Amino acid sequence: MIRIIIFASGSGTNAENIIEYFSESDLATVSCVVTNNAKAGVLERAKRLGIPTRIFSKHEMHKPEFLSFLNKNADFIVLAGFLLKIPDQMIHDFPNTIINIHPALLPKYGGKGMYGMHVHRSVVENKEPKSGITIHYVNENYDEGAIIFQKSVDLTAQDTPDDVAAKIHQLEQENFPRVIESLLKSL
Repeated sequence: MIRIIIFASGSGTNAENIIEYFSESDLATVSCVVTNNAKAGVLERAKRLGIPTRIFSKHEMHKPEFLSFLNKNADFIVLAGFLLKIPDQMIHDFPNTIINIHPALLPKYGGKGMYGMHVHRSVVENKEPKSGITIHYVNENYDEGAIIFQKSVDLTAQDTPDDVAAKIHQLEQENFPRVIESLLKSL
């Protein structure tokens, strides 16, 4: 059984979707949800679904003890709304087994500070005809890892950033767990 640890900083809708998707799986299970935000909604979602959680600080994430915890409990790491940069040592210890989902069609609208509504506002301001999601491997730079999967959605001139966010959220919910499963089957 492949053990997935989910890193999340926010409400946790993607984490919940992934946990539920793999709850009956013979392939993988979510072993833990970790967060740097003690007030993150993901903690309540994980608790309700019976998944252990761990809260850590940005400083702790760089310590050998945290890396040891990951090495003992994870075969695969999924970033689902996690905003901190992943330490180089973690990337080294988990080669091609840390993935992220980004709410835009990379390489557009990626990089430090480009997350959530910041992305959607930029997409609307630039009158993009499409937006979408990108699932990619995590490397040393924000949103620059090899692209695994992209899916786009058409936008209209009337779409607000909230409209774009809703369309992107639907793509995330439909595709993220399925892409994870496909990757895990190829390990």
